Amino acid sequence: MADARAVLRVTDELLWMLRRSGFAIATSQAIDAVRAVRAVGLESREHVREALAAVVVKRGRERATFDAVFEAYFAREPRRTLWERLAADGFADAEIQVVRELLDALAAVQPDGALGPLVHRGAELDRLLQLAGATRLLDSMQGPLQSGFYTHRLLEEVGTWRAQDELASLRVQLVDALGEERANALVASLRREVQRAAEDVRDVVKSTLARRAADANRGEDVLAAPFASLDPVEVEEVRRAVRAFVQRLRGGERVRRRRARRGRVDAHATLRRAMRTGGVPLRLLRRARRREKPRLLLLCDVSDSVRSVARFLLELTYSAQELFERTRSFVFVSELGETTALFAEETIERALAKAYGGAVVPVTHNSSYGRVLRSFEERVLRDVDRRTTVVILGDGRTNYQSDAAEVLDAIRARARALVWLCPEPRAQWATGDSAMSRYAPKCTRVLEVRCARDLEDAARLLLALR
Repeated sequence: MADARAVLRVTDELLWMLRRSGFAIATSQAIDAVRAVRAVGLESREHVREALAAVVVKRGRERATFDAVFEAYFAREPRRTLWERLAADGFADAEIQVVRELLDALAAVQPDGALGPLVHRGAELDRLLQLAGATRLLDSMQGPLQSGFYTHRLLEEVGTWRAQDELASLRVQLVDALGEERANALVASLRREVQRAAEDVRDVVKSTLARRAADANRGEDVLAAPFASLDPVEVEEVRRAVRAFVQRLRGGERVRRRRARRGRVDAHATLRRAMRTGGVPLRLLRRARRREKPRLLLLCDVSDSVRSVARFLLELTYSAQELFERTRSFVFVSELGETTALFAEETIERALAKAYGGAVVPVTHNSSYGRVLRSFEERVLRDVDRRTTVVILGDGRTNYQSDAAEVLDAIRARARALVWLCPEPRAQWATGDSAMSRYAPKCTRVLEVRCARDLEDAARLLLALR
């Protein structure tokens, strides 16, 4: 079994580096990490890597950062303790022991003192940063132009200037114990440690900015990537982005409803009422704003050519149902099938699995837009009114069968809006068996939806059409 102190030291230093790289590691996780490393020992670096990754890494995309930090830790020179650094500066063991005792006494008298953690640096500085709320403070930093201000704020929070006063107090005690010459030399060495700690704090701000920029660029890349090119990890990232977007929409709707309950100020009625009293006092009169929720009808092609897009649109619609008074959803390939009850009774994962598995309509057939549109006209069109927005997702590929484009005229005549979301670029709408060049003029709006960013724009349009 590995030496317990060696395991604790190695794990503590590595966790410190991981926290600096953006990993949120709770105390309970740190304890589990030490237990995991003790279980596998320090003989095999690969075993240590996998043991720590099992505890620390929560998402697949974090693994590359973890591996880079792990390799950087073992590639550098071992981090020395404060006492080893003082010994390397030429101080005797007796002098180092005096400093140790005085720092311990100072920590006992001032538990929130800054000097001890700053001169120890490493994990001690990391804990000081956590106590100072570094993460919460840096969350407000908007960009590199603010880095100087937030660095100054963070240095103040961790107590780098307060440490100078504590160091002056410590010098008096060192002079009494060791004489002025050795005390001055020790104080100079400790002051350099405080300055190095301040540099570590500046590095925290720089690394936070760099990590945030990298995450933003990666997030933008994923949201702008075509749905068909996403790997399983990126699919999950886009799903989380879609859910976060829906939450923002819900929050905005709740704010609008809360404001609508108060009503708008009716300037005309207010002035007329004020004429009775010469404008003193002035009583504001409000006018209730009536805004009915729209109804939504969604027709979604689930054939292989558009399945990647359909999944996200159905998930977005499922999550955003409260924004509409009534939502009805249909899927189709060559037949039209309603999934409203399915999505109401099942979780989104089970509902999508059944829709794609052929439980609603056969999914192995070729698309037949003409048959689907005529079926919609016969079964559903009578339920469409001026409060209904009809959304069709599909590539408009008819397999050279009837396109039934005239049905869109009937839908447009009855609906509030008819929106077509097409996953193919506009340049391909008049090629091969595509009927989009005939469908597009009959719709209120036609949008290209090839990535998550396009899907967000489409959702905003649907809400604006209310």
